[in-house]
Order: sequence, then structure tokens, then C-alpha cells
Amino acid sequence: MSEGNAARTSLDEVVIRNCHEMHEYEACLALQRQVWGFADEDLVPTRLFIVAHKIGGQVIGAFHGDKLVAFALGIPGNRNGHLYMHSHMLAVDPVFRNAGLGRRVKLFQREDALARGVDLIEWTFDPLEIKNAYLNIEKLGAISRRYTINQYGLISSALQAGLPTDRLTAEWWLNSKRVEAVLKGSAHVAVKAETAIEVPAEIYGWKASPAHRYQALEIQQRNRAQFLEAFDKGLAVLAYERDAHGSGKYLLGRWDEPWSYGRPAEVEH
Repeated sequence: MSEGNAARTSLDEVVIRNCHEMHEYEACLALQRQVWGFADEDLVPTRLFIVAHKIGGQVIGAFHGDKLVAFALGIPGNRNGHLYMHSHMLAVDPVFRNAGLGRRVKLFQREDALARGVDLIEWTFDPLEIKNAYLNIEKLGAISRRYTINQYGLISSALQAGLPTDRLTAEWWLNSKRVEAVLKGSAHVAVKAETAIEVPAEIYGWKASPAHRYQALEIQQRNRAQFLEAFDKGLAVLAYERDAHGSGKYLLGRWDEPWSYGRPAEVEH
């Protein structure tokens, strides 16, 4: 049985809840190392999980029996006087990937935030990661209006392949009409796209091959310029398409819902 089929078979047995114990935080640390392959200096330490819990953040775990198979780490934030939750990490055990567990953890995170009176969760994601972008924009209903160049500097994770850590910021307005429609399974309101930014399916192979990594860097630099220009015009990522070959396309248009704390900074260095 494949990993994906095994995960789907046992997914109903997974319990998602808040973490409170030291051994649970230590399990988050171990899963973090497994998923990203970080060197020790790039790991988020156990004590930050403890601090997050103590100061009103979120340490959410998904457990299959006694084993932690996914977690989300969130810390409180404040932007222009608007309180929100910054979701710093979401990790899923490789055996449970592509079975919907990541989305389930995010939905638990949403309910937990709403119960605390929080209406916005933000997180950053790599614009070159096609599956992740599709989850964030299409399956959760997040939008994006901010692009940060090399946010974390160069990191040790093989997933980053030595490229600059450029990131989009996802804004998940938990009570917006857009998010409520997406979570009910309704089709998106047609997006009047003013521009599109493409990511070829070959990006994964290019990142994994030292001989072709320059091609991934070229795509990153091209898309960086396009995002910055679009955001400077006041556009937002409102939809994401994938074609039959696995390539992705961001669709950007005007964000017209009144769920905003004002136009954010266009570029964060």
C-alpha cells in the first residue's frame, strides 16, 4: 500500500488538539527536523513552542494514537493595530501527506483562533511551491498582497535548494465571504484577473538538480519582479490554477472585500 493510501485509510483515526506537554513539544521538534531536514541552527527550539503556548499562541498537534503526525505553530502578531495570529509552521509526516491532513489542521487552527476572537491568520509560503500555493489560495481561501525578498536568508533545508528564501504572505480572513464560500465548497466568484504569474511543473526537478538549479533561480527572479510590480499596483493573489501537466498559475486582481487593515507595505526587506 502506498504512503498516500495508508494515510487515507487511517486518517479518521487522527485526533487534532492543542498541545500542552513537554514531550509533545519535543515531538514537534523531531517532526520539524524530519520534514525540512534543517541543520540544528535552523530548527525552531522546543522553548519557543513553550513560549507560544504561554503567550496566547497556538501549538496544535495531530495524533495517530500516541504518535504526532502533524503540527502547526502560531504566535500572536500585531500589524497596524490589528491583532492576528502568525502561523509560523505547518508540518505533516510524509506518510500522511496528500491525504488532506494539512487542511484539517488549518481548519482546527481557524476554529481555535475564532474562539479567541482572532479574525486573521497569516503565514508565509514559498511562491515556487505549487501544491502549497494551491492549498493556501484555492482550498483555504487565503489571499496574498505582500512579497518578501529572502525573508529568512539562506537556510539549510534541502527543500530550499540554496535559493533565496523569497516568500509570499498569505492573509486568511477567517470570517470573510470568500473564506466561508471556499470552506463550504462553493465555487469562487469569477476572478477578474489583471495579470497572471506562472510556475512550471519542472521547478521541482530543477531545484533538486545542481546542474539545473540556475533555471529555478531564473524563474524565482522573474516571478519576484512580476509580484512586486503587481502588488505595487494594488493587486492581490485571488486564485490559483493548476494544469494537467502540474504547472501552476497565480491569478491577480482587485481585492474588494472590506476585510483589510489598510494596504500593507509593498516590499519587506
